[in-house]
Amino acid sequence: MSKPLLRLMTELSSRKWISRITGTFSKSSASRLLIPWFIKTYEIPAHEAELSPREYPSLNAFFTRRLQTGARMIYEEPNMLLSPVDGKITAMSPITGGTLLNVKGHDYTLSDLLNHSPHLEKYKNGWAFVLYLSPKDYHRIHSPVSGKLVESEHIRGKVYPVNDFGLRHMRSVLSRNERRITYIKHEFGEIAVVKVGAMNVSSIQYTDNTATSWERGEELAYFEFGSTVVLLCEEGTFEPNHDLSLGQNVKMGQPLGLLKPKKSRSVST
Repeated sequence: MSKPLLRLMTELSSRKWISRITGTFSKSSASRLLIPWFIKTYEIPAHEAELSPREYPSLNAFFTRRLQTGARMIYEEPNMLLSPVDGKITAMSPITGGTLLNVKGHDYTLSDLLNHSPHLEKYKNGWAFVLYLSPKDYHRIHSPVSGKLVESEHIRGKVYPVNDFGLRHMRSVLSRNERRITYIKHEFGEIAVVKVGAMNVSSIQYTDNTATSWERGEELAYFEFGSTVVLLCEEGTFEPNHDLSLGQNVKMGQPLGLLKPKKSRSVST
């Protein structure tokens, strides 16, 4: 099948009504019959789940499962930025003049990604991670820092796939899809946790809509079906771990790098 035809089919299948239909079915009791198939097809480590597969009332309930206590270790060093999710690093680089360069062959402007938010000024020369969650991954999102809520924003959009095909062959997927952005103030500055919806994702849900602060590793939100998190660090506040690489799989709670205070600018007289 040609790439233009695949793009056309993806465009047609990105309509919200299709997402609502699949979302409604995934939450029905009938969908629980697909859980064993889902586990086998995607090689999901079901033994990590809080409940046994037969205890989940629907496919969506299994997909948004919590894990058993201790299934993920939270790195103890308090000044380390933690991975908020289980996922694959599809991009990791400095932000150059307000642009995320070469995310699967495409550049993204912060202006588009953050919907022209005034917050974007803080990240114009910061650091960005793009973390893709496949269907097999644990789909709860945790706070990568200890900090306080600055602002939350919900940006409505499409539901294009954010897998390798979507990122490579669809224009500006991360900036066109539905997004929920959480800006969190930490000891050394601010981070933005950009939760990007995807094909067949009926919603991105906050665990507690009234929460105004989080501890490192505390649950923040969850996806209903696969998606992506873009994690942005404020300029001058982050140094990445040098042992990380593109395509690497990371676990929630794994350190991504060091948070640090901004260097003070000397004032000449």
